[in-house]
Amino acid sequence: MSKSISQHTDADLFYQMREEKIIAEQAFAELYARHSPRVFAYCRRILGDRDRAQDAFQDTFIKFFQSAQQERIMTNVPAFLLRIARNLCLNAQRTRHQTVQFEDFHASMNDESAEKTELLKLITAAMDLLPDDYRETFVLREYDGLSYQEICEVTNSTMATVKIRLFRAKQKIREILAPYLADLAK
Repeated sequence: MSKSISQHTDADLFYQMREEKIIAEQAFAELYARHSPRVFAYCRRILGDRDRAQDAFQDTFIKFFQSAQQERIMTNVPAFLLRIARNLCLNAQRTRHQTVQFEDFHASMNDESAEKTELLKLITAAMDLLPDDYRETFVLREYDGLSYQEICEVTNSTMATVKIRLFRAKQKIREILAPYLADLAK
């Protein structure tokens, strides 16, 4: 008796995407279901604009499907997907020549106080002031919950570089927010 499609590992499903059409579509659908929320959230946080994020998100899965047809060894599907998304987002940013503007991701909460809303806007503004590589590392770690090693794989950086970028991103955000937080403490 064969395993249910949901019981296969990501790597097994990746290799199944090379099989006949029905098996390939089922494998792709399962991988899409497993990883699409994280990939879309990443695109949305990096690009800020929902339409641009949707385009990058769709292109990520198109390229992912196409890459499965090539002979390659797959060990980490989520990191591979995020690397594709990262490259597409970076290309979109270069093409547009604008700074990334982040939206208030917590705006859906109706019971937020004015102070909480203001603080979230300040955090978003602080993130806008970060260099792109610091912002990306911060988003991957704090929003997407990736480990340092996974961030290294996605950004093609060394462990030391990832740690430095994350430290500096947090330090810069603290510096920007320090006056506001001092006022809150009073």
